[in-house]
Amino acid sequence: MYWQAEIETMPRPELEALQLRRLQEVVRRVATTVPFYRQALAEAGVSPDDIRSLADARRLPFTTNADLRANYPDGLLAIPRQQVTRLHTSSGTTGKPKALFFSRRDVDQAAELIARCLVMTGCTAEDVLQNMMTYGLFTGALVLHYGAEKVGMLVIPAGPGNSERQLMLMQDFRTTVFHTTPSYALYLAEFIRKRGLDPRKDLALRKGLVGAEAHSEETRRKIEEALGIDAYNSYGLSEMNGPGVAFECEHKSGLHLWEDQYLLEIIDPVTGVPLADGERGELVLTSLTREAMPLLRYRTRDLTSVIPAPCPCGRTHRRLARITGRSDDMLVVRGVNLYPQQIERVLMSIPELGSNYLIHLRGLDELTVKVEFAASGFDGRVENLVRLEERVVEKLRAEILVKPKVELSAPGTLPVSEGKAKRVVDERVL
Repeated sequence: MYWQAEIETMPRPELEALQLRRLQEVVRRVATTVPFYRQALAEAGVSPDDIRSLADARRLPFTTNADLRANYPDGLLAIPRQQVTRLHTSSGTTGKPKALFFSRRDVDQAAELIARCLVMTGCTAEDVLQNMMTYGLFTGALVLHYGAEKVGMLVIPAGPGNSERQLMLMQDFRTTVFHTTPSYALYLAEFIRKRGLDPRKDLALRKGLVGAEAHSEETRRKIEEALGIDAYNSYGLSEMNGPGVAFECEHKSGLHLWEDQYLLEIIDPVTGVPLADGERGELVLTSLTREAMPLLRYRTRDLTSVIPAPCPCGRTHRRLARITGRSDDMLVVRGVNLYPQQIERVLMSIPELGSNYLIHLRGLDELTVKVEFAASGFDGRVENLVRLEERVVEKLRAEILVKPKVELSAPGTLPVSEGKAKRVVDERVL
């Protein structure tokens, strides 16, 4: 099924011609309306007339998180304040957050992209969507909410947490689709199990839309098995409209990125040199249609690669491989580079383990992985628990090339986050 078949299946030459026209328009517009870009383009020695091909986009300057914070609150606005319809911000863990503005057309276009995504996963107007993301300055909940309404779905704006209420809503209104983080989906599955319910028999759930946290294929499978659903990976960022930047179709073989709206590049995160399709690096995006705050060559810090082969679904927009983490999430432990998702992938592949874990770094370089064992994973014999712990240590060492300490905990003993899960605690003395 398609929401906008003509655009979603547009032949590549036509799609790339559309991208070029929109790229030329957006460069010309920011050069005349945004002082930051006027100066950056001048320093790069590039004028709007120099953009004659998509390859010329590589001559444009990068935009970074630091640039957005330096231009807070409205230094990157490309339209008058009176034409701004909505403000969102992204998390500001240090200092000021990033302020992100939407025009009325931006809001509507973001909802249209979500509608494409939802229909691509097989959602219809017959579905009931329970939206368990955080409403407010975070884009994830509101943008998806608007798109679901375009499709005609009944939307329950449940917000995060309060699992008793979430379960009640699912039962009373026969929720068929939910939207949440992968960590909360796993927690909710365990919560439902503890209530003595079987999601396959006692609930109407059929699909889960999971995002806002990078997660492994093993985590997806765990969610699907625990809830008896199809789980779809979503990708988005507030700087580019929110959650509808890229989404999986029903084949679940990569995230279709909407190339009529975004120009994508993959670069080496250290050198900034462009990489070929299939090579893993940092995703860089240029917004081609945003009115209020278009960004040129925004460095997302998300690590992925382009899947070069066409998708069986018939959509011509290229796919991204699963996000494997962020370049700034990399941990260096005893001289070895590793990513938290490598640890997650191992833990989620072991049936005797539960879904909740914590990576703890302390001292000079002491790595401890704390993980709950599954309710069915311990028969009460201490020797079996010790053997499980040893097996987890060896599997982790084979994956990350560092031998960690592993601490197994009883189910429900590690802290649970109702929003984005905090998986890493770094208390090292460096």
